[in-house]
Amino acid sequence: MTKTLAFVLYPGITPLDMVGPLQVLSALAQIDPSFDVAVVGQDLALLDTDTPLKLAPSHTFNQVPEPFALIVPGGTEPTLAALADEALLSWIRKAALTAEVVGSVCTGSLILGAAGLLDGRRATSHWGFRDLLAKFGATPVAERWVQDGPVLTAAGVSAGVDMALHLVERLAGEQTARTVQLLIEYDPQPPLGGIDWASTDLDFFKPHARSMVESALAEHPALLARLTT
Repeated sequence: MTKTLAFVLYPGITPLDMVGPLQVLSALAQIDPSFDVAVVGQDLALLDTDTPLKLAPSHTFNQVPEPFALIVPGGTEPTLAALADEALLSWIRKAALTAEVVGSVCTGSLILGAAGLLDGRRATSHWGFRDLLAKFGATPVAERWVQDGPVLTAAGVSAGVDMALHLVERLAGEQTARTVQLLIEYDPQPPLGGIDWASTDLDFFKPHARSMVESALAEHPALLARLTT
């Protein structure tokens, strides 16, 4: 039986959150036909992202009710607004009942939290919003990706590629993961080197993050209070 790896699309995502791991898992599906990949949404309409690029699902939620894996990308204010999107949360909850992998990239983990899937679990997110995971009963962890049972969460944006390669190794073995990494030529060499987390002041972003939360959830006072008090 084919195992469907489903990426969840909703308005306003950060494209790399989806496209990075989607490319990795699409390469897995090309190598191993026991897997296929779908991008699922409420309908097949073209959706805005937080860049000029627009994206459209390949399938509706109704067409993929029980994926083998589901992965939720993140973003900024539109993702925070999606924490109150009951149609989105409902599909995620139902799909998670039978999925062997429940994943997220960046602030997509907050959506998993809003769906009630992170209570008591270790999880990560984009560093600017990671502390909000505790509001959903999770233990925030500052790691590139975090596995806790069936739940696999990645840190911000580009971390989704690393998480997806880890998932390929888990599903198909080290050699296949190495082959996928070679095929997509994933060999990061940032011109300024890695991020010096120890000497970086991350608090500067807190007022901006709070402002986005307040704007996104202005019409949902109960959820807003949960995240800000």
